[in-house]
Amino acid sequence: MADHTQTNLITLSRHVLAEQRAHKNATGDLTLLLVSIQLGCKFVATCVRKAGIVNLTGLAGAENVQGEAQKKLDVLANEIFINSLRSSGKVAVMVSEEDEEIIVVGEQDRDGEHAHYAVVFDPLDGSSNIEAGVSIGTIFGIYKILPGSKGSTTDVLRPGREMVAAGYCMYGSSTSLVMSAGGGKVHGYTLDTTIGEFILTHPNIRIPSRGKIYSINEGNSVYWDEACKEYFGALKTREVNGKPAPYSARYVGSMVADVHRTILYGGIFAYPADKKSKSGKLRVLYECYPMAFLVEQAGGRASTGHARMLEYVPTKIHERSPIFLGSAEDVADLEACYAKHANGKKA
Repeated sequence: MADHTQTNLITLSRHVLAEQRAHKNATGDLTLLLVSIQLGCKFVATCVRKAGIVNLTGLAGAENVQGEAQKKLDVLANEIFINSLRSSGKVAVMVSEEDEEIIVVGEQDRDGEHAHYAVVFDPLDGSSNIEAGVSIGTIFGIYKILPGSKGSTTDVLRPGREMVAAGYCMYGSSTSLVMSAGGGKVHGYTLDTTIGEFILTHPNIRIPSRGKIYSINEGNSVYWDEACKEYFGALKTREVNGKPAPYSARYVGSMVADVHRTILYGGIFAYPADKKSKSGKLRVLYECYPMAFLVEQAGGRASTGHARMLEYVPTKIHERSPIFLGSAEDVADLEACYAKHANGKKA
């Protein structure tokens, strides 16, 4: 019988080291930081798998800074990533969805002058879905701290285009880690639990220029502005060559799961501002920026509806924003719809 076991697997560590060697000026610091992040992802993946067995579901008895009830797994995931990032020695400052203030890493946990990164992250996105067994995930973005800085709020209140890397890890039927360090390259890795390693399974991901799926919470449609109503209404009544060709609706309610599908299959993911959430609901630093970075690197487009998402400059670490991202042509159509309504108001 033939043995189909692969013996030349490309692990995440092997892959990022190979990418590092391709850049003559690379110091290896970002590589070590990414290795620390993958360790945190493995730890959280294990906790998610056994959450129902060891009583990690349910409420932790507190609220996070967003006013959301914290789940037990939320708290644990946050601690795991803070410790993983701190232990890398490469991080000067962190921002977590679960902490009201920035987390400045002490000098004793820094690798001297090599601690020149700021990491923003949502340790467990979609945690309200934990008990339903729906895919949840971790989202992260990485900046280089500003010259001369020792780590402060200023290092993260910057446009998303200044990020040097971003990614997410999705915990579902399998554990998938998707990330990019720029250069128009986005790679996907799947955790092989038998050897405890992330394996390269989706090299050079490219998002289709146009998709056939839209992903938005239509339960909020009564609160949408007119541009949003018109655009998504048109997707349902769309025709091609005189024949019905509507988009399909797919909405999980976990950003990581919805964006993952959008990156692989194309289409548009949206969480607009509306009458109920006038600034949008998703956080700029650790939800909108990392996902916008990934989508753009994969050949897609990300927007606030009026401008490029990665050009937005936040003034607070937990600031919110509307976001539309996905296939370049779909998002361009959405922006055109908003521009039409804006011009109509001016007229």
